[in-house]
Amino acid sequence: MGSELLVKKLPNDIGGEAAGKIERIEHELLPWEKRCHALADVLDFHKIVNTEEKRRGVEALGSEMVGKLSYYERWIAAFANILFQKGILTPGELAVKMEEVEGRWLSSQQSAS
Repeated sequence: MGSELLVKKLPNDIGGEAAGKIERIEHELLPWEKRCHALADVLDFHKIVNTEEKRRGVEALGSEMVGKLSYYERWIAAFANILFQKGILTPGELAVKMEEVEGRWLSSQQSAS
């Protein structure tokens, strides 16, 4: 095995490169972030997606997407891609569910007005 294989960086690996300051902002998790974390636990408990798969899924998003998405948005994108690859979920099924959720949210906003 050549040493060039050992130093290869993943697309979103910016370690050692010039970058802006990382601002850490402590905040209470939003409800959707808590649900995302719970989803990760459920997927792992049922041996559908483990922590290593999630990490690889986030890395596979590439540096551009990793830079644009928040921490839990990365998890969601990784989970979706992994479930698509495993044939557990299709993009169409996800789109339908997202439309349902958006409809419920819009209804709740109209009721609150």
